[in-house]
Amino acid sequence: MELNGAKILYTIHTNIPLLGDFKITQTLVSTWIVMALLSGFAIWLGRNLKLENVSKRQAAAEFIVERLGQFVHDNMGFHFDQYIPLIGSIFALSIGCNLISVVGLWSPTADLNTEAAWAIVVFVLIMYYKIKTNGILSYLKGLLDPIFIMAPINVLSEVSTPVSMAFRHFGNVLSGYVISSLVYAALILANHALFGLLPGVVGDVLGNIPFLAVGVPAVLSLYFDWFSSFMQAFIFCMLTMIFIRTAAE
Repeated sequence: MELNGAKILYTIHTNIPLLGDFKITQTLVSTWIVMALLSGFAIWLGRNLKLENVSKRQAAAEFIVERLGQFVHDNMGFHFDQYIPLIGSIFALSIGCNLISVVGLWSPTADLNTEAAWAIVVFVLIMYYKIKTNGILSYLKGLLDPIFIMAPINVLSEVSTPVSMAFRHFGNVLSGYVISSLVYAALILANHALFGLLPGVVGDVLGNIPFLAVGVPAVLSLYFDWFSSFMQAFIFCMLTMIFIRTAAE
């Protein structure tokens, strides 16, 4: 398991000022794989829809859409239906990017750039509704409350929203990687130390077979890859809906 960040797989030299070279990383490749899988799954669910005698596949698709719509309505009201696809996309992409590590691929959510991109999108929507609701002059005036010297703190407060959202999600995913790696490494060392006490070839052979590590990574994966994936996706979507709804009030 890599703890040094996503590897750069290929670099396209563009010689574009400021932008620099285009680097294809593990994060980029894994993200596109997840997007392709989710898109294929959505296309498969949405094929050959009928009004009567619906198939189990269509029933599953309708259930997902209904649950997602209710999820948004319960937290944002009925005036934000246009954000149901956004919330659903973030939720599915977050889970997919977390669970892709189960098959041995790099998890995009272990790269802060992924969560930062999601948080920036949410931040733009928050700013849009704040300005739309109160007007640009009223919004700028609010940054000076209660006195003008508080402006830097108020600006920092605005910027802290996407920063906290990104780091919260990223920190939980990365901590799972770190803890799983440390526990696995400790079990390997304990395995060598324990079976290495046996004399001769028997100790050498058994010491190289990770008996103590069998099953433990699976248990950790059950929490960090499955339970934590759903929880972090749920929390990020909840914060997104709350911040947008609050900005529109």
